[in-house]
Amino acid sequence: MALQSRRSFLQLTGIAAVPAVVGGGWLMSSAAADTKQAAATPAAATPAAFRDFDRYLRELADADKFSGTVLVSRNGRQVLSRAYGYADRKKQVRNQAGTIYCLASVTKLFTAVAVGQLVQRGALNLLDPIGKYLTGFTADVADHVTVHQLLTHTSGLGDFMRDPGYFEEAAKWTSGQQMMDGTLQFARGEKLAFVPGSGSQYSNSGYHTLGCIVAKVAGKTYYEYVRNHIFRPAGMSTADFTTMPQWRSGSQYAHPYPADQSGKRSDALDGNIFAFIGNPAGNAMASANDMVRFAQAVNDGTLLNAEYKEIFLSPKVPKPPRAGAQETAAFAAYATDDLLVNGKWVYGHPGGAPGVSTSVEWYPGTGWTAVCLSNYDSSLAVNQRLREILTS
Repeated sequence: MALQSRRSFLQLTGIAAVPAVVGGGWLMSSAAADTKQAAATPAAATPAAFRDFDRYLRELADADKFSGTVLVSRNGRQVLSRAYGYADRKKQVRNQAGTIYCLASVTKLFTAVAVGQLVQRGALNLLDPIGKYLTGFTADVADHVTVHQLLTHTSGLGDFMRDPGYFEEAAKWTSGQQMMDGTLQFARGEKLAFVPGSGSQYSNSGYHTLGCIVAKVAGKTYYEYVRNHIFRPAGMSTADFTTMPQWRSGSQYAHPYPADQSGKRSDALDGNIFAFIGNPAGNAMASANDMVRFAQAVNDGTLLNAEYKEIFLSPKVPKPPRAGAQETAAFAAYATDDLLVNGKWVYGHPGGAPGVSTSVEWYPGTGWTAVCLSNYDSSLAVNQRLREILTS
């Protein structure tokens, strides 16, 4: 039985498997190029290690535990590209290197970089209270919650998707402006979970509010700003905030396939799990190639200058340790989650929704970028395996 709402997804843990065998494409750098880079490449991050990873990924796909695209590059050069599963099961369209996926919360990277650009220009201050730009919030929010706190999930705001009535209202929206205004209205009605700055709580409402501030300061819609100042400069030709009619009909888009508690998968686009369009907190769309381009553009000065790249990507707020976690330390930055794995930094952001599991990570000082975009519920194990290879 298909999931009936995104809220029910939040109650599920893990992913279920049913037998299936699907295939994909494999690419590795040439032997000559491998030899040229050997001196600078850690022993584990060699083609042999990636071949082991490829076998592992194929086993997951054969057991129907992975469907999606994995792309690893170094210094802008593709080292590994793998695609498994179906973008559209009904039409028998397979996932490919260029398949476009829903990014879920990876979208927050675009919102944070947009804020960084406006701060860099002097149009916005990190210590500004949100009441300076937006109306309708209660005084304890408008006067005391800052841009800094929204970026680091320390504002005390919550998650509009957990607000009563949100999905019922969102199902009625048929434009980007309705999504922006309607979701902001739910954020305005939330009570703070703690005094701003005194705690930490992942906040979709906080990031949506940031997107509304971007629109106010820039004098254009959030969607226009991100398209013109992030997607276009970074060369992200597939990236966009795709509407539901486009998503359902386009063969280039991956349909999400969540599994119910019995293990049966269904096409989430057949129901009302996803709204008409994404927002600053989640559900932009892009291919794996374009997410590598985004990571490059963040790091090479295209989107932020060197000073503001450091300001926005460096660790800010310690995160509590997780039982069995791969990392030895974790921090929230302004744009990324910063993890210390095997003594090396990993910067990036994950995303998750029913039938969507995404991750974009880069490894400062090494040139490595790893992108995993899946149209199944969880690809955490895949991300962890890549981290082990690239930090060894």
